[in-house]
Amino acid sequence: MEESTAGGRTVTLKDLASELGIHPSTVSRILHSGSDVARGAASVATAERVRELARKRGYSPDPQAAGLRTRRTHLMGVIVPRLSDLVLAIMYEGIDEAAAELGYSTFVMNSRDDPEEQRRKTDSMLARRVDGLIIGDAHLDSGLLRELAARKVPFVLMNRRVPGFPSATCDDVLGGELVADHLWNRGHRNVAVIAGEPYASTAVDRTAGFVDRWRALGGKVPQNAVVWSRFDTAGGREAAESILAHCNPHPTALFAVNDFAAIGAMGALRSHGLGVGRDVAVVGFNDTSLAAELPIPLSSVRSPMLDIGRTAVQLLKGVLDGRKVESVRLKPALCVRESSAFGNAV
Repeated sequence: MEESTAGGRTVTLKDLASELGIHPSTVSRILHSGSDVARGAASVATAERVRELARKRGYSPDPQAAGLRTRRTHLMGVIVPRLSDLVLAIMYEGIDEAAAELGYSTFVMNSRDDPEEQRRKTDSMLARRVDGLIIGDAHLDSGLLRELAARKVPFVLMNRRVPGFPSATCDDVLGGELVADHLWNRGHRNVAVIAGEPYASTAVDRTAGFVDRWRALGGKVPQNAVVWSRFDTAGGREAAESILAHCNPHPTALFAVNDFAAIGAMGALRSHGLGVGRDVAVVGFNDTSLAAELPIPLSSVRSPMLDIGRTAVQLLKGVLDGRKVESVRLKPALCVRESSAFGNAV
């Protein structure tokens, strides 16, 4: 029996029914119906009497009991590497907004991009009986997704894609291509890539988009000019140091697949006496709010982060409703700023 508490005393459906002189099942159907008349269970006048008494007595339905009745909790679980990452925080904002519009609540857990932690957090969410999962930390080589699919757990991917599973992402390949076109048109011919983590589709797709487009334009990208790295500023700095140490002559342009890695690279360039935007052009990815506010504003590919989160919710709702859903890749745009605005001699 569902219940609520008012004034220190528990109020049940049976209490309301007894006071009104009607059957508890009628009260239940009225209070859990979205219409004025609960599917013919009562007149409009009776329905209003029930709702008025429920308000007066401080009764509200128990969501856990409702979940048992409908086998839905209206909870969406979200797993990301780190919510402290500004990109993921904005995506989660989109998730939370879109879920609320559909009558769902959300909660998020961090996996730190660790496979074992991913598994633990997934099990923890499923133990809380979420209706479905939005997974923002998928690894290209992970077996966890196949296991979840075999168990018929409803889920979609966000930010990163894995072939065979529905996902909401930026068109990362196109983003890399936009950077290649931009730097080529500015006259650069000696370039390097700070490529990110090789297990993440964001890193792989952005790098591939850039390198393939660069080669199609007639350029070359030596093997030592593509350095895989962490997505943070320290990873970007270390990758830039490696590029400067092993590429001779040093490149006139760097593409970092993440804004924070680009910022780290800018620091490494300055420590070597190289002017960002003057000696070496730098382009990042995501166009976080920091990019335009740096002492030398950073050119960056704008990813529709909020819309990616909102789209992930729409895809998951489709899965929950039993519909076949297709992956969505949202279009990026290149924002050119001082860090790469000027040409460089061929």
